[in-house]
Amino acid sequence: MILQSASDMPKKKAKFEEEKRIFLEHIQKSGLRKTGQRDLILEVFLRTEEHLSIEDLYWLVQKEDETVGQTTVYRTLKLLTEAGLAREVRLGDGRTYYEHHHDHEHHDHMICTECGKVIEFFSPELEAMQDAMAEKYNFKPTHHSLRILGLCQECQQKETNSLSSGAQPRVRVVAGVSKR
Repeated sequence: MILQSASDMPKKKAKFEEEKRIFLEHIQKSGLRKTGQRDLILEVFLRTEEHLSIEDLYWLVQKEDETVGQTTVYRTLKLLTEAGLAREVRLGDGRTYYEHHHDHEHHDHMICTECGKVIEFFSPELEAMQDAMAEKYNFKPTHHSLRILGLCQECQQKETNSLSSGAQPRVRVVAGVSKR
């Protein structure tokens, strides 16, 4: 859970207002109307600073309004992505997750294949290397996603034998949402 100081709250509220404006403009351009259910889904997504699957977001929305259907959550999440407010992330377990995109710095992910922990990081050195490779091959990158799979510090301490197989490692992502 991410705790915020009282001084961060007005800044966060203002940020949410900008994202709400962007979303409203996007749905209006798409010929759709503003609805209470879409507003709730947007609010819940913005409050949650975790990697969320559609099922995770649906579960969180259901806690606040049981009448919102899974299809509505799915369609609204797609609208958030189209509007540039959310970004799809694939963490290696076959599921699609979503994270905040608007006004968030670029980052990459390290994923523990044992416990599912996701570590976000940024490396100027890796970014420079990517740019150099793109320039070398006269390639214009439009997007990139780097996932490093392995064992987190805690799982390394538990691990007694290393991966010897050449097969893809099993990835067990733990969503940031506790369903208790």
